[in-house]
Amino acid sequence: MPPLSGDPSGEKGAESAAEAMCDDHVVHWNRHGYGDFAVRDATTHAFLGRVGLRHRAQYGVDLGFALHPRAQGRGIAQEAGRACLGLAFRRLSLPAVFAFVLPGNAASIAVLRRLGGREDGVVESSGLRCLRYRFDPAVAVDDECADFRLVQTQSRRPGASDDGLAEPLGLVWGDRPHALAAVSGGRPVASVGWLLRDMAFDGVPRRAAGLGGVVVHPGHRGRGLARTVISVAVEHARAAGAETVVLLGRPDLVPLCTRLGWSRLSVPVTFRQPEGARTWPLAAMVYDLAGLPRPTAGVDLRGLPF
Repeated sequence: MPPLSGDPSGEKGAESAAEAMCDDHVVHWNRHGYGDFAVRDATTHAFLGRVGLRHRAQYGVDLGFALHPRAQGRGIAQEAGRACLGLAFRRLSLPAVFAFVLPGNAASIAVLRRLGGREDGVVESSGLRCLRYRFDPAVAVDDECADFRLVQTQSRRPGASDDGLAEPLGLVWGDRPHALAAVSGGRPVASVGWLLRDMAFDGVPRRAAGLGGVVVHPGHRGRGLARTVISVAVEHARAAGAETVVLLGRPDLVPLCTRLGWSRLSVPVTFRQPEGARTWPLAAMVYDLAGLPRPTAGVDLRGLPF
């Protein structure tokens, strides 16, 4: 039963729920470098609702919007949604964006279709049966005035100038054929590389992605670039068919990856070198994409480190 008008306990509860929602939005932005935006009237600046991109560990990046009734029927959801798709594809270089909608929500379905979404099956979301719509980069609008964006770029063999690990550890490293770079003012300021490989978790083969070479230009540190390139690289790995993502990195990356939802591997991680198998001496992190169990005995990278 809704609280009676003027009931202070009801008002306090609504205020607490609003504060919790705002805190959740802040946490998401801090983790991924993108999230929800407030929608305001261009003339009066009145709050009309929210729209944004949300990372969902099981499904990927979700486009969502919620508008006040007075703002509906004016094309605002479509305009705001297109701006978010521009952010997703032109600036963040995400491989895909999804949206989830109840089958009976004809108005939202119409908006998703006008935005270029196509039906992509039925899933259970928040305990409800939802239609899933998929957006690909071709639907996005140009964002020519953006000074900062992520781009897919040509990778290279890891070396001492990469993330500082190769030379001190004295290892032979494998190629990372995929790379993602953050570009500002036409120059790369951060990057991460990744590969796709069959690895073994407790002896069971698993299609996995390996991330490495997380590097940020000294003049651009402290701006959240590492979290964003890692978060977006995970989405590219998901789109390529990875079930799990493994990151071999410096110890200082552990707190950052933990905030992003990664877990530190507590089992031995073995890899190949010309002289034979070796055990990874530093921190190794894992991010599950398919609800698979955590390893309890060991992980075999089945190749050179990345």
